[in-house]
Amino acid sequence: MRFRMFLVALMALKSFAVLRAGEGMWLPLLLSQLNEREMQSMGMKMTAEDIYSVNKGSLKDAIVHFGGFCTGEVISATGLVLTNHHCGYEQIQQHSTLEHNYLEDGFWAANHAAELPNPGLFVTFIVRMEDVTAQVLAGVGRELSERDRQSLIDQNLNKVRQAALRESYQEVMVKPFFQGNQYFLFVTETYRDVRLVGAPPSSIGKFGADTDNWVWPRHTGDFSLFRIYAGPDGKPAEYSPNNVPFKPRKHLSVSLDGVAEGDFTMVFGFPGRTDEYLPAAGVDQRVNVLNPIRIGIRDRSLAIMGEAMRADAQVKIQYASKQARIANSWKKWIGETQGIKQANALQQKRELEAEFTRRLAANPKWQEMYGNILPKLTVLYREIEPYAKTRDYVLEIASRNVELFQLMNSLHSFMRIYNSAGEEAFNAKVPQLQETLQAFYKDYNPAVDEKIAAALLEIYFNEVTRDHLSTFAMEHAEYVGKNYEEMARALYGKTFFTKAEQVLALAKENPIGLLKQLDGDYAYQLVRSILDTNNKVVMPAYQPREEDINLLQRQYMEALMVVFPERRFYPDANSTLRVTYGQVAGYQVQDSVKYAFMTDLDGVVAKYVPGDYEFDLPKRLLQLHAAKDYGRYAQGDRMPVCFIGSNHTTGGNSGSPALDAYGNLIGLNFDRTWEGTMSDVHYDASICRNIMVDVRYILFIIDKFAGATHLVEEMTLVHPKKR
Repeated sequence: MRFRMFLVALMALKSFAVLRAGEGMWLPLLLSQLNEREMQSMGMKMTAEDIYSVNKGSLKDAIVHFGGFCTGEVISATGLVLTNHHCGYEQIQQHSTLEHNYLEDGFWAANHAAELPNPGLFVTFIVRMEDVTAQVLAGVGRELSERDRQSLIDQNLNKVRQAALRESYQEVMVKPFFQGNQYFLFVTETYRDVRLVGAPPSSIGKFGADTDNWVWPRHTGDFSLFRIYAGPDGKPAEYSPNNVPFKPRKHLSVSLDGVAEGDFTMVFGFPGRTDEYLPAAGVDQRVNVLNPIRIGIRDRSLAIMGEAMRADAQVKIQYASKQARIANSWKKWIGETQGIKQANALQQKRELEAEFTRRLAANPKWQEMYGNILPKLTVLYREIEPYAKTRDYVLEIASRNVELFQLMNSLHSFMRIYNSAGEEAFNAKVPQLQETLQAFYKDYNPAVDEKIAAALLEIYFNEVTRDHLSTFAMEHAEYVGKNYEEMARALYGKTFFTKAEQVLALAKENPIGLLKQLDGDYAYQLVRSILDTNNKVVMPAYQPREEDINLLQRQYMEALMVVFPERRFYPDANSTLRVTYGQVAGYQVQDSVKYAFMTDLDGVVAKYVPGDYEFDLPKRLLQLHAAKDYGRYAQGDRMPVCFIGSNHTTGGNSGSPALDAYGNLIGLNFDRTWEGTMSDVHYDASICRNIMVDVRYILFIIDKFAGATHLVEEMTLVHPKKR
């Protein structure tokens, strides 16, 4: 334990000569120890206490985990929440019909009564966080087996959660950091009545769509507005017409002064996952083996979706959210691979590991403790590769890209409840079953899905090693002469589950009969055979190697912190509240193109393509641009749209506020530059940039474009640069 606490002390107190400003996702609790001085040297005018405090309202009290997958921020005293358009996209889509197409036309609630409820949507605040490493790792020594170690940690975790001080309406979670070398407790409050207030049309909120995704220069007004409602007592409550707008401890002020190159910026949010400390063997496998598999599969499915969406307005509505979800990771993987190669990140990893090995050799104690970690990891990555490849093929084909297969997997979970727990347990889940089916069929198009299935089944049979293929699936493929269009035609013709009205009626009248129908269904049998083969043949070889890799990764993380005491380490993202800071900055790609830090409305109009689903523009926006009618939101004769900075962000930071030196809102984080997506595994200050909507463009769209001035009047607008 003394050794472990020594590690924690190192993290907190050692110098950071190797780290570049802008890198890192830092716990707000520790800013005063680790970051405050550097942040102030970069221009910050606040203290760490202004950012995170338990004793008074601070910036962290205005930040919410939006739906568990994005970030949002409270920007008024009556619970108005700002987040990205793509974070609220599913809710906007669910409220859209051909008659009231909020995706196409936008939506702006005229008053509280017009705000739209969203079942299942929630926001979570962090009340406080505590370092509980000592309690969680009490009695945990190096002599314990991995199973005994985890068993003791689980016991300690239960004690920590039970002992945590909290109100009855608050919740407690404990998360591991540094691959399980450190633990923090979070006390949270979750509000489940969150209503849609405003959203620009997709021609603004999704301008550039897939073509511009992960790309700079960017011209997207990626924002939407929601409102948190609480019970009459101000506490969290389920949706009720009697609920009232939430009154926060803190809401963000909004700066009208804009940004200049070199300005301090801080992004506050809930980054999802990074793998900054992967060894070279892991990065190599990720970018050169697994990413190409995922990219290739989504190439096929996205091409089919895109063709169908361009041909049919109804399909465009049905597939808008689905296509965006699939395309987001697809393009990210492409950029990540390109960035790793451009930054020569693999070579940098190998050089670090060579220095690590030299330092171990010079210290017999370190050599004894850590000398076998990297060689073992290299062997394990080589051994796991064939199984990892099949796993990714199967996940992409049987779980992520074919909707009929996704439905079969969802229904399989209800089948398991019935088979394992009985009829009574299943009956309790029937409302959830009916909701699942209603949601699925609302936007389901069997004709499009059939084409995707045909294309991906061809990949499955041609790319997955024969020993890993389902025998059942192979027999059916051979029966149709390996004509995968014919196989898909038979699949979608035979299955009961493309018949939406009949399925929904049976789920209502005879839910157990629906399960019996499922059990004999061709689509169910096919997808289960693919997944069962994967589970029986591939995963028993994959999982123990993955467990060994995770164990060694924890030991490697510990070793890095010991062997490189001059470095300051930050924990990988794990969907907990983090601060990242940097500066407004342009960047240069290789030796050719140098990009400025800001775009404006002139650039939006220059991309305008009438009628195009990615680059069309509303008539009203074109009129405002022609008249240069920008109101108080202009910068000279320009209307700023987006800007970039050197903040270290990832998925989950979507919707995070970009804050100025005083903590005022200056922008809304929504993306990264394409090459900079490699920052999940390797941060390079020269090319890693996050992309933000300028808050002045957000205000301009709300006020001048939409005429929803009442929403701007809720906000606290300031001029911090005039201090």
